[in-house]
Amino acid sequence: MIDELISRASLENLAGSAAFRRGEEYLAVGAVGRLRITDDKVAAKIEGSTTYQVELRDEHGVLGFNCSCPHAAEGYFCKHGVALGLAWLEQPVGERKVGAAPGKKKRRDPWHDIEQYLARQPADGLIELLLEVAGRDDHLYQSLLLKAARARGSSGNVATAFRRAIEEATRIHGFVDWREADSFADDVEQVAESMAELLQPDTAGLLVELAEYAIERLEKAMEHVDDSNGGVGGIVHRLGELHLQACIMATPAPTALAERLFALETTLSFGVWSFDALTYRDVLGKVGLLRYRELAEAQWRKLKPRDAKDGCDDSRFTITRIMERLAEASGDVEELVAIKSRDLSSAWSYLDIAEIWAKARQPAKALEWAERGLQAFPQRTDNRLRDFLVAAYLKRKRKDEALQLTWIQFEEQPALGYYQKLHDVADKLGRWPEQRERALAKVAEVAWNAPSHWKRPPSKLSTPDSSLRLEIALWEEDLDAAWEAVERGTCHPNLLIALAGTLEPSRPDDAISLYRRVVPPIVEQTNNRAYADAIKLIRRIGTLMKTPRQSAQFGDYLAELRVRFKPKRNFIKLLDGVARSAGN
Repeated sequence: MIDELISRASLENLAGSAAFRRGEEYLAVGAVGRLRITDDKVAAKIEGSTTYQVELRDEHGVLGFNCSCPHAAEGYFCKHGVALGLAWLEQPVGERKVGAAPGKKKRRDPWHDIEQYLARQPADGLIELLLEVAGRDDHLYQSLLLKAARARGSSGNVATAFRRAIEEATRIHGFVDWREADSFADDVEQVAESMAELLQPDTAGLLVELAEYAIERLEKAMEHVDDSNGGVGGIVHRLGELHLQACIMATPAPTALAERLFALETTLSFGVWSFDALTYRDVLGKVGLLRYRELAEAQWRKLKPRDAKDGCDDSRFTITRIMERLAEASGDVEELVAIKSRDLSSAWSYLDIAEIWAKARQPAKALEWAERGLQAFPQRTDNRLRDFLVAAYLKRKRKDEALQLTWIQFEEQPALGYYQKLHDVADKLGRWPEQRERALAKVAEVAWNAPSHWKRPPSKLSTPDSSLRLEIALWEEDLDAAWEAVERGTCHPNLLIALAGTLEPSRPDDAISLYRRVVPPIVEQTNNRAYADAIKLIRRIGTLMKTPRQSAQFGDYLAELRVRFKPKRNFIKLLDGVARSAGN
């Protein structure tokens, strides 16, 4: 039963903390409409940027979910689902079920009552009722209008009606910002749902044409729509899937189809759906693929090889992608490499080719291309290329070269990730102890140098920045080295908090001193989020100071904070809450 599946914890686990908070806000402002409850599901309308239909249900012991919003369409449990679940939890327990416990009056199913009522009405009355509702609901009106066009049977009438609906849904006036984008997407989605009904043997050919027309219109409209939520793009993708299914069902002439697909692939601005040869390979067949290739190669021959000096070119990217997909469709590795070789403008280009050869089980050619990339881009090359070479060298027992490439990365950017990478390689070679000493010497050197992002020339710091040394010590679980790093220099507050958390069980006094060190800088940020973060740390201090002697000290500490930050009234209110809970 659904009552066993919905709880605050389960909703937050499904949606995540951010969406859960938004769901709470929706419930608080009264956005959740009347709940419709049956034995295995609960549904409601929720008012957001538009009206959404939301449903929670029992799917064999798992909480199932539906919502008409774009976020849910991408497979996420959205804020609207959270709001519905929380609204259901606020219902009295006796009202949560259609069925009642033995001995109690059974709650009626409103949907059953409505169904029974409609079943008793004459056809004329139902038509009148439906027309009345359609007069108030544009979506229902549009759906009924398109169904009526289909019922008339004339393909010309159907095509005209759907084209008009597509044009009306995709027509925009000015820029559509993020607040209006959901409403725009909702209108388009309604037409797309009606188009899906055309996926039948007798209308699949018409659907092919209409889907192409709708996608072209939507791609043009997206130039003037803030589609941050991805709602419009999601509809374009669903229309593309419909188009592919309709092509499979209608089997259009392969040559003409190839020409239309190529035109769409090379002219649409965003290319949300891929009209490439690989996607439509089975529909095009040999004849269609040959025509597609002819069109692509004619455009491809006009391109000159690209090097690092050349700028970006969208048309070049498009035709390159088309040629690559054609090569993938044919399975010809040599052809794919030849296409990739026309653009060697970055170290990653060489890596891309090396990985193609590696996947084709040609390790010698893969190594050759990777080494060519390193030679072409010796200064600050792509570290992914270096990692590829390191792995290749380790396999070939070229130990010194593997270690040297890893060292270059660490020296260029001393950071924990590169220290860990150095550890992995040196450890495999059995040379980590001496390499660790060398790496830590580099860390000590970096600690005294000014940060590289400073605009003035590098100089010595008056106090070393021990953040990296502390980060390494935490990773190595060396608490003594971590504490030594803290005492020798300054460290990032987040690292101090991490160390304090690690020290709590064994060295609570040291943990307290670290928490006390980072609280003032956080409060000085003067915003409510920072205040909340500081209060969490203060509560940790209070938890650690539980002995009678320390309890009095904690009271003194709170008093010091109250005096020091007296002007920060919001912080003081939170601090007073800590004092009350601690009895100070």
